[in-house]
Amino acid sequence: MSRLKIITEKKSKPYMSLSPKKVANNKTLRRKRIWWAYLFILPQLLFFLVFTIYPIVMSYVYSVFDWPGIGPLDDFAGLENYTRVLKDPSFWNAFKNTFIYMAGVTLLLLPTSLLLAIALNNVLKKSSVFYRTIFFLPVVTTTAIVGIVMRKVFSSTGVLNEFLMAIGLIDEPHNWLGSPTSAMIILIVIGAWKFFGMMMVYWLAGLQTLPKDVLEAASMDGCNLWQKLRHVIVPILLPVAMVILLLCVSSSLHVFDLVLTLTGGGPYYSTDVVDLYIFRFAFNPDSGLPSMGYASAAGVVFGLAVFAVILLLGWLIRRTKQS
Repeated sequence: MSRLKIITEKKSKPYMSLSPKKVANNKTLRRKRIWWAYLFILPQLLFFLVFTIYPIVMSYVYSVFDWPGIGPLDDFAGLENYTRVLKDPSFWNAFKNTFIYMAGVTLLLLPTSLLLAIALNNVLKKSSVFYRTIFFLPVVTTTAIVGIVMRKVFSSTGVLNEFLMAIGLIDEPHNWLGSPTSAMIILIVIGAWKFFGMMMVYWLAGLQTLPKDVLEAASMDGCNLWQKLRHVIVPILLPVAMVILLLCVSSSLHVFDLVLTLTGGGPYYSTDVVDLYIFRFAFNPDSGLPSMGYASAAGVVFGLAVFAVILLLGWLIRRTKQS
């Protein structure tokens, strides 16, 4: 008998010796493990269904009714709410401002957080924990509190005006939030600062996976920091960058509490965003009863636009990974 046949027989004997009772016990054990897994998933699944799926489904239902938010759904409006939303210039103004805010925050946040992550990963290693803590503090600070504090800072009697007048840069107080241009710039800068620490941590996680031999080879070839960043670090971290881009875009498209507490959508609706627009019609109408149906229609339209943007970014991420 050949050696291969002997080894095969020895290996197959334990499996051949299993009794039907043991096989049944193994199957029962596997079923129990599967049920335990489903049991652990169940709470999160219930939260997802109740607080995500159910509101999305009901927003589509409410959007075809002229409903104030209380009482029965008996006034069917069809597509009238959608027609009003698409014809409303205020909605498209809020839509435009939302995407301007998203683009500004993304373009400001991605490169600056990458550069600081590189500095913490290479130059400031000894004090990296301290700087990470400092820059991550705005992330865990309530956005509404940030907006209230920054409103005081940029007001006519705020700290910024007092400081600029003290050093002689301005002669009289300036209403920074009273100009449409400066109000949007301030909103973008504060929004980027709020999420700066989170994106920096993501970049740091990606930088720590870089192969050291590649960086050492680049140094031996005489590459400076800019050449390393352009030809080595960014190409290797491109898949990570696309994920960070997706997170940055999806988070900055939904800005409500910062706008509400900082500018209130002003001046002259120059910082009005879709979330605030929906809030005004759903809970704080200028006159008359709330219009939950109309607000739901606006939410559906904006949600579909955001979904299209996320799909586009997902397609870019897949293309990047494939290449």
